[in-house]
Amino acid sequence: MSRFYRKTAPGVRNGRVQKQNNWALSPGVYYNTQTRLVIDRRKPGEGYRHLLLKRDVERFIALIPNWGALAVGLDLVSLDCGRRGCDGWYNRGVLGICAWPKEMSYALDLPWFAEHRRFLARIGARIEDGGPGRDVTIHWTDSTARAYQLCHVFLHELGHHADRMHTRMKKDNGPRGEDFAEDYAFDLEREVLERYFGEFGFPA
Repeated sequence: MSRFYRKTAPGVRNGRVQKQNNWALSPGVYYNTQTRLVIDRRKPGEGYRHLLLKRDVERFIALIPNWGALAVGLDLVSLDCGRRGCDGWYNRGVLGICAWPKEMSYALDLPWFAEHRRFLARIGARIEDGGPGRDVTIHWTDSTARAYQLCHVFLHELGHHADRMHTRMKKDNGPRGEDFAEDYAFDLEREVLERYFGEFGFPA
């Protein structure tokens, strides 16, 4: 089936043909610049659930040093629907944190685990190492997953925003890529994590 906008018998007014349908996007938080930061919470989707509330994001950003400067150009934080293999995303002033899968235990990608094992230990995530040649399994709880979403995923996507804001035209989402965003998250996490524990408590 072909996909195109079909126009049938548009009217004529004052000698001008009128468009039958208006295909322009209505104003909305996902594609219009905002006067202040908006936090939006979408449906999590089948097989996912939200661990974060809007007020959790508000409490967390209050812990981030120099937030006022870091947030320049950031229009929206989206508590988005779940996506397979995606914890978060960033796109031109919009930062997304994906809903969490209902399955709380799963095998880890070993290179990812090697890069994140210190952070996982700091938030108390329970890791089950099956031994040589076997899977490493992580057993999340709501509180350890919430700490990961805020203290790593959020800061990683904020790193992409900081990267974009340092480009002249502000068009490229992240010219220095994933490595820059990961280093940014780990650097900022060192300052934020103890504050997080003080505000939210140590994950259980």
